Amino acid sequence: MSRDVLVVAHPRRVAAHESVQQVLDMLSAASIFPRVLADEAGALDLACSRVVEADEHAADGVELVLVLGGDGSLLRGAELARPHGAPLLGVNMGHVGFLAEAEPDALPSVVERVVARDYDVEERMTLDVTVSSGGERFWSGWALNEAALEKVVRGRMIECVLEIEGRPLSRWACDGVVCATPTGSTAYAFSAGGPVVWPEVEALLVVPISAHALFARPLVVGIHAAVALEVVPGTGDAVLTCDGRRTVDVPAGSRMEVRAGQTPVRLARVHPQPFTDRLVRKFDLPVEGWRGSSRNVGRLS
Repeated sequence: MSRDVLVVAHPRRVAAHESVQQVLDMLSAASIFPRVLADEAGALDLACSRVVEADEHAADGVELVLVLGGDGSLLRGAELARPHGAPLLGVNMGHVGFLAEAEPDALPSVVERVVARDYDVEERMTLDVTVSSGGERFWSGWALNEAALEKVVRGRMIECVLEIEGRPLSRWACDGVVCATPTGSTAYAFSAGGPVVWPEVEALLVVPISAHALFARPLVVGIHAAVALEVVPGTGDAVLTCDGRRTVDVPAGSRMEVRAGQTPVRLARVHPQPFTDRLVRKFDLPVEGWRGSSRNVGRLS
């Protein structure tokens, strides 16, 4: 039975051509059939025998989706991998690359681990999101990081009522509201003032953006709680964006519902490490002076 790996890269990051081609060649030499997306093959001038369209079938039957890029590329890879349950492994070619597993200098060793199937897989919670108006659903989608409801007109806030577990909690006049997973707690929700949540915590974050209200703190609710936001009729229209990639207009009077997703995203790990260490490394946090216990000293290298 053949082994297939889908390789995803940023189509406009031409400097990544050499790295991507190196991965394709290494996989082919190990009798693994790499696939590349048609737009990336053309933009990066890649030599690969299996070129596929970037649609819902791109990752059908692959054992892994290997992404070379930043978090945006990882989120694109997640769109392709999730329907097929394929693990997603990222090598950071961007800036922070919080979802990525390794840095560019570790690329050859990462490919060797892929060839040997020497990696662990963990599941990350997603969000299922629906939008309705007048009781009729007109859009549904999902998110790995966050579903962000934001104002459309720059000079006009939206007003929305927050509902938790079927009960109204508060009304906010605000620039928007971010509903995030623990994975997304270090992304948009973090920038909006939300807490960092460890990935293994089962929770859903609700973070208002510039809300004019006395009760407008970030909230952390259980994964079994349904969260809804109703845009008050007669106020400003909104737009919903999932992971910065999937967007729908949400007119005043509409209702957005968010729940823990039924289908997770599976992340492959070749360098398991405590989430604390990942935070320190990605955010370059100051930890000088830490002494710790003897068994932990040296682990933050």
